[in-house]
Amino acid sequence: MEIVFSNEIDAKYDFLEDCYESLAKVTEEVLSIKSLYEVDVSLVDDETIHSINRDYRGVDRITDVISFAFNDGVEEKDAIKPQPGMPIMLGEILICLPQALRQAKEIGNTENRELFFLFIHGLLHLLGYDHMKKEDEEIMFPLQEKILQKASQNGSLRTD
Repeated sequence: MEIVFSNEIDAKYDFLEDCYESLAKVTEEVLSIKSLYEVDVSLVDDETIHSINRDYRGVDRITDVISFAFNDGVEEKDAIKPQPGMPIMLGEILICLPQALRQAKEIGNTENRELFFLFIHGLLHLLGYDHMKKEDEEIMFPLQEKILQKASQNGSLRTD
């Protein structure tokens, strides 16, 4: 999985690009993904995420992460077919850095763990997972923890 990373908030968090690439690889392993995918990941500020949440989701508040699946609801016959060897553009993950940092403090997570968790959460949404219904939540939430735990155990990244 190819990660295209954008951070115009704080250069201190540029290290997340490598971490997100590692998390994507672990996600591929856990889910046995064989297709080539590309995902855009952007760290954004409160104002940006608020306006996107309001304009696209009808929710007038700041949130921590939003995912936009590019082929969500598109019939396979209508989707653009990638060329052999080229990745399929899966979608975009927007992570609100200030909200993630506040949230980490509020719930007692490290900044890294919260930022890793939000990436995994967004990526699973792009891969078709959801948590709107209880039965979907019971699949997605343990999967998030499994991926995070495996990445921590294999030395791919540290959540402290």
